[in-house]
Amino acid sequence: MRKLILILSILLILVCLFLALITIPAEATRIYGQPASWLTVSQRIQYSARLLWHDGLLTRPLDPTGSEQSFPVDSGESVNSVAIRLQEAGLIRDAGAFRDYLIYSGLDTSIQSGNYQLSPKLSAIDIAHELQDATSTEVTFVILPGWRMEEIAASLPSYGLPVTSDEFLAAARTSFPDYDFLAGANSAEGFLFPDSYIVPRAITAETLVNGFIRNFALHLTPDLINGFEKQGLTVYQVVTIASIVEREAVHDEESTLIASVYLNRLKIGMKLDADPTVQYAMGFNPIQNTWWTNPLSVEDLKFDSFYNTYLYPGLPPTPISNPGLTALNAVAYPDETPYYFFQAKCDGSGYHNFSETFEEHLGNGCE
Repeated sequence: MRKLILILSILLILVCLFLALITIPAEATRIYGQPASWLTVSQRIQYSARLLWHDGLLTRPLDPTGSEQSFPVDSGESVNSVAIRLQEAGLIRDAGAFRDYLIYSGLDTSIQSGNYQLSPKLSAIDIAHELQDATSTEVTFVILPGWRMEEIAASLPSYGLPVTSDEFLAAARTSFPDYDFLAGANSAEGFLFPDSYIVPRAITAETLVNGFIRNFALHLTPDLINGFEKQGLTVYQVVTIASIVEREAVHDEESTLIASVYLNRLKIGMKLDADPTVQYAMGFNPIQNTWWTNPLSVEDLKFDSFYNTYLYPGLPPTPISNPGLTALNAVAYPDETPYYFFQAKCDGSGYHNFSETFEEHLGNGCE
């Protein structure tokens, strides 16, 4: 009889163990979702039991009234390190429980490096899923000095912004009554200030364009405006000249010299004869895959457009690029020189020879 009771007891224990091995994973699946497919049977049971043991450590937020904070994850950082730092930062209750959930769910293999905004209002499970997507709600967008607005538009897709090139150009090719310096203008060309911008990923084309123009306005210091007035020029005229200087000056230190040449030409009614204005007029060159055809041929200089300053005197109708602060300062405070001509040096350095007469200018040509 005792032997029978012992056998029945062992059978009962085995049945209970069998039922436990079935119910524990099933209950864990119900609460925490499907386990990672690559876990072995024993691992599934082991981590299912651990998750059920942890219970509220994973499903309840640490602090329902807590504030959001920045949490960086470095490239190659281990799961253990991330879990420990989350606990130390007061974002989760228990690093071990968090690690167990990551391994159970398979999320331990797909944590992305990046900078996250996390809150203790989230449960540990929610935070585990947040760490799977490092996509920021903000984007750092860069405009380089000398870009025309089509080049800015073409760069938009690489930043993942929802604004298309056509939408951006349509927003930039409109009137801006809120800005006195754009009165009467039908384009923001020249006033899309080159800079690094942090913008919301969900920004609209209109907000983006206005942000660039507003940044230009913020850089119009009293000292800069005073320089414009000393030259007897409006803001729009200065930006137009600076947009040419920006395209001509390979080296910033020559900007004030180049600006002096163009201002000297304007003062005596001489044509500007500026290559960048022809390049702007000609538009996109599909063979060179650029908006700035280089070199220009003799025939190119005959391209009929009011932007072609080889054919038409005075300033082009609008700026031809978006100049940076260096070019704007160069026009506001140019060098005082007798120069009316400049030509690139023949050594490929990007520097120029400057001359007072056309004869001297011809002598600076490269053979």
